[in-house]
Amino acid sequence: MSRIYAFNEKERRTLKFLYHQSGIQNRYSVLQDYSQQPAEWTFYPPTENLEPFPSIEERMKVFNRYAANLSVSAIKNCLGNQVEPTEVTHLITVTCTGLSAPGLDLQLMELLGLPQNIFRTSVNFMGCYAAIHALKLADVICKADPFAKVLIVCTELCTLHFQQAATLDNITSSLLFSDGSAAVLITGNEDKSTGFPLMGFYGEVMPKGKGDMSWELSSTGFAMTLSGYVPSLIEADFKGLVERALQKNGITRNEITHWSVHPGGKKILEAIEKSLSLEKAKLDTSYQILQDYGNMSSPTILFVLREILSSLDHSKNQRVFGAAFGPGLTMETFIVGTACGN
Repeated sequence: MSRIYAFNEKERRTLKFLYHQSGIQNRYSVLQDYSQQPAEWTFYPPTENLEPFPSIEERMKVFNRYAANLSVSAIKNCLGNQVEPTEVTHLITVTCTGLSAPGLDLQLMELLGLPQNIFRTSVNFMGCYAAIHALKLADVICKADPFAKVLIVCTELCTLHFQQAATLDNITSSLLFSDGSAAVLITGNEDKSTGFPLMGFYGEVMPKGKGDMSWELSSTGFAMTLSGYVPSLIEADFKGLVERALQKNGITRNEITHWSVHPGGKKILEAIEKSLSLEKAKLDTSYQILQDYGNMSSPTILFVLREILSSLDHSKNQRVFGAAFGPGLTMETFIVGTACGN
């Protein structure tokens, strides 16, 4: 960033300070350019200001080249030896960083040998909360069909959309976002010996934050707007959202044993701590995922959830409250728990 944005010494020190304060140590990208010298770049031209700057068409070609195989890896990790791909009845693909038709869903059908008559749908351009929207859809499907096996895969290649203008939005986006994929299987059966029941959902849109977080198409990729006011907006409204979500689902806050919060950034996690008067340790998993992977957009909440679910004890009543945020400003929540007492 310092090289491409031609920062002076003071600006470089400021950028280094921001990186050190981000809470992020590692991020991943399908583009090797970010860890190589200009002479070795294969996506960006090794010229001043990266001209000619890659077009949106070039970025979508890279998405189509890498997203499917990354998704397949996540799906295989999810299904393991428990469910064969041919048993999957529904496929929900989630992304806001690459669009085409035929798209990721059809690529996955071919690569995994999914049934030709599989029900498929795509959740596109919803941003960081999109995984929860996909969980909602899967929950509705499974309640209607007890034999359903709904596979969700969230795949984002955020680093494809680096922008060359040194605006605050572009600097913030380039500091936070990374690539990743996560998959989850939702079934309609009543066998809760190994799974975790979805207990409810609740979401709201905060119109006053509509202009503070957005994700728009441009000729040089997708452009992010990410205002510094977002943490303040979440801090002011999150406690009320949690109270309404718990009331809707007939659960008290005392029953919540774990918090699975999307680590959109360090300041967002700090805002939630203040809003709920939570000890920082309650969000340790969110901080850890942010540190190890950065913000991968939609897969990130599933990375957090997986770590928490792996620690739950099926012999105890344990409840996880999850939340993620995205353009709108949209706040989506879910509650998942152990089978005990459910």
